[in-house]
Amino acid sequence: MSKIQTIKGFADLFAPQSRLYTFMEDTARRVFGSYGYNELRIPLMEYTELFQRSIGAETDVVQKEMYTFPDRKGRSLTLRPEATAGVMRAYIEQNCHAQESVSKFFTCGPMFRYERPQKGRMRQFHQLNCECLGAHEPQVDAEVLLMLMFFLKELGFEELQPEINTLGCRECRPAYREALSNFLRRIDPATLCEDCRRRMESNPMRVLDCKVPSCKEQIEGAPRIRDHVCAECADHFDTVLGILDKRKIAYVINPRLVRGLDYYTRTTFEVVSSSIGAQGSVAGGGRYDGLVRQLGGPDVPGIGFACGMERLALMLEDTLAEQVQSRPDFYFAVLAPEAADTALLAAQALRESHLAGEMSFGNKSLKSQLRQASRTGAEYCLIMGEAEFAAQNVVVKHMDSGEQVSIALATLRDWAEIRREQKLDKERKRGSR
Repeated sequence: MSKIQTIKGFADLFAPQSRLYTFMEDTARRVFGSYGYNELRIPLMEYTELFQRSIGAETDVVQKEMYTFPDRKGRSLTLRPEATAGVMRAYIEQNCHAQESVSKFFTCGPMFRYERPQKGRMRQFHQLNCECLGAHEPQVDAEVLLMLMFFLKELGFEELQPEINTLGCRECRPAYREALSNFLRRIDPATLCEDCRRRMESNPMRVLDCKVPSCKEQIEGAPRIRDHVCAECADHFDTVLGILDKRKIAYVINPRLVRGLDYYTRTTFEVVSSSIGAQGSVAGGGRYDGLVRQLGGPDVPGIGFACGMERLALMLEDTLAEQVQSRPDFYFAVLAPEAADTALLAAQALRESHLAGEMSFGNKSLKSQLRQASRTGAEYCLIMGEAEFAAQNVVVKHMDSGEQVSIALATLRDWAEIRREQKLDKERKRGSR
């Protein structure tokens, strides 16, 4: 019988890679929580109409990339390709706007898109999302971007570049779109890719975001949206930039940074890195003041961002692998069958004292168990054979230095407390650097 393999574009995450994701999630909960964001867990699956209305029925995501299928009653369901739409649906359905003037949520978990798998991009991928609903002030935009940069810094990243642009609003964007369309009509369509030729008529702003080199060359002289925004949008953008300047955040104004749907307004941003190849964006977001209304909810403003965890993990592997790696405190080697129960209870006492480790099972030699202790990375190997069991002692061997001492089982909790204080002291010193 042939073996069943994982689906192409899906991956099993074993340790130590899985620890990178746990580290990112734990850091997100700590950082985002300090800004007043509460975790929201939304379903992996929604009615397809939600994504058609939020992402856009004509987008590549909806037309080509979603995992969509009928349920047993013939209703069209879709595995979520992104999280924002589900957050908006929950916000509207639970009438959150009537309960609080500003709602702040963060989510984390898997998303699904049928794309060609490549480094840092899978068909099941993971995202961290933050959404702030109900606040329209430019200070909120600045805070969201500062929070994102702080989160990435807490992960250990330093060499990251935020790019930022303004998209104007419902009032001033039509004039820009007309100016852009007039510019695009002067370009020979044969010099543009197939997607851009289609977008010239249906969604001209998306032409600015094309990554094809020939298209980028043709639109080099395209009008900038910042030159066409109304006074209110200009003031909004200037306030955001002024706060970033005061915080000494080195940003780049990217006039080609756009979003293709009308509900996106004003501030939009991405954080890019040159360390993961051509696909350099590790996070992106912006203001979407029209989205909640478009989905049938109240006319409330919103802003948010998403981080691709696979891309962050690629960078963490090189920068924080040792720090994220969790080293066990002990490995309990049992050499006498009659000592197994006592050793099991002793190991349990160590864990209740906030130490981490495992115990051996089976009748194996000391040499074999020391090799296993080394493979686990444990700092100490606790050894109990016939003599130690008879004396109610345990041998504690430091795996790095080879030094060992014998201590009474009755004082094992005292040893555990000393070991715990040593760990906490190391963590405090590491955090102060």
